Amino acid sequence: MKDADGDLQKSLTTQKLDLKTKLAYGAGDLGPAITSNIAIFFLLVFFTNVAGIPAGLAGSILMIGKIWDAVNDPIVGWLTDKTKSRRWGRRLPWILYGAVPFGVFFFLQWIVPQFSADQSSNIWPLFWYYVAIGVLSQAFFTVVNLPYTAMTPELSQDYDERTSLNSFRFTFSISGSIVSLILAQIVFSVIVNPQQQYLVLAAICTVISVLSLYWCVYGTRDRIMAFEAKRIQLEEPPEIPFIEQLKIVFTNKPFLFVIAIYLFSWLGVQITASIIPYFVIYCMGLKNSDVPTVMIAVQATALLMLFVWSNLSKKIGKKIVYFLGMSIWIIAAAGLFFLQSNQIGLMYIMAIMAGVGVSTAYLIPWSMIPDVIELDELQTGQRREGIFYGFMVLLQKFGLAFGLFIVGNALEASGFKAALVGQSTLPIQPDSALFAIRIAVGPIPTICLIIGLILTFFYPITREMHTEIMLKLQERREKIGDK
Repeated sequence: MKDADGDLQKSLTTQKLDLKTKLAYGAGDLGPAITSNIAIFFLLVFFTNVAGIPAGLAGSILMIGKIWDAVNDPIVGWLTDKTKSRRWGRRLPWILYGAVPFGVFFFLQWIVPQFSADQSSNIWPLFWYYVAIGVLSQAFFTVVNLPYTAMTPELSQDYDERTSLNSFRFTFSISGSIVSLILAQIVFSVIVNPQQQYLVLAAICTVISVLSLYWCVYGTRDRIMAFEAKRIQLEEPPEIPFIEQLKIVFTNKPFLFVIAIYLFSWLGVQITASIIPYFVIYCMGLKNSDVPTVMIAVQATALLMLFVWSNLSKKIGKKIVYFLGMSIWIIAAAGLFFLQSNQIGLMYIMAIMAGVGVSTAYLIPWSMIPDVIELDELQTGQRREGIFYGFMVLLQKFGLAFGLFIVGNALEASGFKAALVGQSTLPIQPDSALFAIRIAVGPIPTICLIIGLILTFFYPITREMHTEIMLKLQERREKIGDK
C-alpha cells in the first residue's frame, strides 16, 4: 500500500499533463472570459448610451455587483474546500450545476425593460432591476469561476508545469476575449438598433460560455479525481476553524504581495477596458463598431505574447517577465492621454504595446498563487486552495468596485451626458467630460501599473525557495506514508 501511495504521489507531482487535460482546463476560462470581456468593455457604455442611465448611477450598479461578487468569493471558496462528492470531487459539482444559471443571468443584464413611458421616471426602476440582476449574475459567476481557479494546484504540483497550465488557461481566456470582440464587431455591423445589438451578442456569448464550462468539467474529471484519491489517502490534521484560517491567510506575507500585485495589475486592465469605448468614440471620433477593432489589437497581441512570456519565465523568472511586460504597457498607457483624433495609426501601435503588457497581467500573478498555497501547506499541514483563491479575488474585486464607481461618478461630475433610450445619435460631450475620459484612460492606469511593479520587486518566493518548499513537503508526505 505504501508503494502504491508513493507511486500515486510521485505521478501527481512529476507527471506532465496531457494535451487533452490542458485543453479542457483552458476551456473552463473561456465562458467567464467571454462574459467578463463583454461586460468590462460594454456594460458601462450600454447603461449610459442604450439604457439611458446617468453615468454616476451606472458606475454605482457596477460597484454594487462587484462588492457582492467580492463578498461571496471567500464564502464559495470555503464551501468548495468543504464539498465532498465521490463522483465529482470538491470543485467540479459547483461548475457542473452552476453553468446554466450563470449563462441565464448574464443574458438578463442586457435587456432594457420598460417600466414607464416617461424616461425620467423609468431610471430608478431600471437601476434596481440592473442591481438585482447584477448581484445574481455575479453570484453565479463566482459559483463557476472560483472553483475553477482553485483547480490549478490540484492538476499539477510542478513549478513550471503550472505556468504551462496557466498558459493554456489564458490562451482560452484571451481567445475568448478576442472571439467576443469579433462577434461584437459582426453584430454591430449587421444590426442597426443598439438595444438589439447587445441582446443578440449576449445570447451568442451565453451559449458558448455554458458549453465551454461543461467541456472543462468532463475533460478534467479524471485528473481531479486522481488528486482527490491521493488527498483522501493522506491523514489530514485536525481542521482549523474558519476565523483561524483567515488569520493564517493574512499572515502569509507572499500571499499579501500576490493579491496586491494582482489588484493593481487588474485595476489597470479593467479601468482601461471600461473607459476605452468612451475614448474611441468621443476623443478619437470613431464609431461604436470601431471599438472592438481597437480591443482586438490589444487582446490578439496579448495572446501571441502569452507563450513568449511563459517560455521566457522558465529562463529568466517570473519577476523579470512581469517587469518587461509592464514597462512596455506603462509607456503605452501614458501615451494615450496625449493622443489626438487624427492619430489613429498611433492609437493602434499603443494598443499593441498595451497587449504585450496585458499578457503578463494575466499570466504572472496566477502563476504565483499556487506557490503561496504550498508554503501555507508546509506551515499548517492543510491545503486550502479555495480560501486563498477566494480572498485573492475578494480584495481584487473590492478594488475594482471602487475603481468603477469612481470612473462612473467622475464622468457624471465632469458633465458627461447620457443618451436617451432609443436615441439614434449620441449627445455631444463637453470639454470637461473629454478631459475626464483622457485622465481615466492614461494617467490612472499608469499609476496602478507602477505600484504593481514596485510590489513585484519585493515578492519573496523565488524558484529556489519553491524547490525547497516542495522538498520539505515531499519529506513530510513520505513520513505520513510510512505510518
